[in-house]
Amino acid sequence: MIKDLKLVVCDIDDTLVVRHKLLTPRAKRMIKTLKAKNIYFGLASGRPFWDLDHMIEGWHIEPVDMLIGMNGSSLRDAVHQKEYTYYLMKPEWIKETIEIMKQFHANPIIYEDDAIVCVKRDTTVISSALSGHRSIHKVDDLSYLYRKENAKIMFRIKAHQMADVEAYFRAHPSPNYIGFKTQPTLFEFTNIHTDKGYALSQYCEINGLSPEQVMAFGDTSNDNGMLKYSGLGVCLKNGSEDTKAIADVVTDRPCTMDGWADFMEKYFDRRQQNGK
Repeated sequence: MIKDLKLVVCDIDDTLVVRHKLLTPRAKRMIKTLKAKNIYFGLASGRPFWDLDHMIEGWHIEPVDMLIGMNGSSLRDAVHQKEYTYYLMKPEWIKETIEIMKQFHANPIIYEDDAIVCVKRDTTVISSALSGHRSIHKVDDLSYLYRKENAKIMFRIKAHQMADVEAYFRAHPSPNYIGFKTQPTLFEFTNIHTDKGYALSQYCEINGLSPEQVMAFGDTSNDNGMLKYSGLGVCLKNGSEDTKAIADVVTDRPCTMDGWADFMEKYFDRRQQNGK
């Protein structure tokens, strides 16, 4: 139980909402409850702000108080109307990941403004572009992908390859960047210092919040830093085993059953019973 809750921050896909689905009425009611209690509400995602803004608009909810994008490379402090960028991937690192991932016949992808840049326009790229309201920019020259710094590079692979990809990078870690699974067919690389937890810590410092006043929800590896930083780190029941292991608590219900909203309802019920 957090005595003085000031901020609730949620990962989006498979935490707040089922991937590519709308926010449920139950979740919307909980966000309104947080606002009514003067508790900040934030979202943290591997997606860029472009995608998140379209997503929030489609949910028909009030603007959130903070956004963490690109796995922690981007922070928007809506309280002070400022944006910050942290820890990008250097061009030579992006080039290196492309060369390594060739053995897995992966399709490399980067975000650029309102477009997805790829070398192969396949069904997964088309689906991702549609969900994020993005255009597709297909390039023939791989060097286009590493001509400048970027928050991350992503690779679409076959689901059955994921275990081999994860095993390879556990055996061959880089001192500069980290790779991790974010979907069954998506493997991403970011600067080794990029972390949702770091961006969250910066927001809290700017707004005078302590970690003990923060509750964070996530479901997979790129949420771990955020859950570790927070006073109460909560993993969804459907979450990955590594995230469950570092979380303070696991929800009773999965994302498909509004596990986040269910947890928050029970949290406020307990506070009311305790007279707080």
